[in-house]
Amino acid sequence: MPIKPVLRMGDSVLLQKALPVEKFDTLELHALIQDMEDTMEAMNGAGIAAPQIGVSLRVVIFGVGSNPRYPDAEQVPYTVLINPVLYKVDDELEGGWEGCLSVPGMRGIVPRFTKLRYTGFDQYGTPIDREVSGFHARVVQHECDHLDGILYPMRIEDMRTFGFTDVLFPDMDIADD
Repeated sequence: MPIKPVLRMGDSVLLQKALPVEKFDTLELHALIQDMEDTMEAMNGAGIAAPQIGVSLRVVIFGVGSNPRYPDAEQVPYTVLINPVLYKVDDELEGGWEGCLSVPGMRGIVPRFTKLRYTGFDQYGTPIDREVSGFHARVVQHECDHLDGILYPMRIEDMRTFGFTDVLFPDMDIADD
């Protein structure tokens, strides 16, 4: 499948609430997920949401093994998550650096819940129900925000912690777009 162009901050599709998926295990859904996988892999992303490639559906994929954009991140299992619902486990928030394929070349510190439970479905309609913490929880929250028209800079509390990756981390070789 072809690598799709990733919409960048400012595109109106990224500000919309995505529609729920109504049919699972279809050729169209499998093709969308393949396009998302190919695009995420080509850009070294930790995850990607369907709206980022111009499809306003509630579909995200994520997974982190060894990733040059997140060299110190713990591993996150590859997951296709459709029509997700997030539940906070407690009120503990933690700030952490985030980047985004739709905001290339930049990073910022974003507060996120440290633990959460998420439910949804895979592409075949099989239910998913997980409780996660750490980087896994951060990635899920970041990707699911895309489904509600939220980009991570909208969650930054102190804009002094938002900037270009090469300026913020001049001594690190972090690929960012």
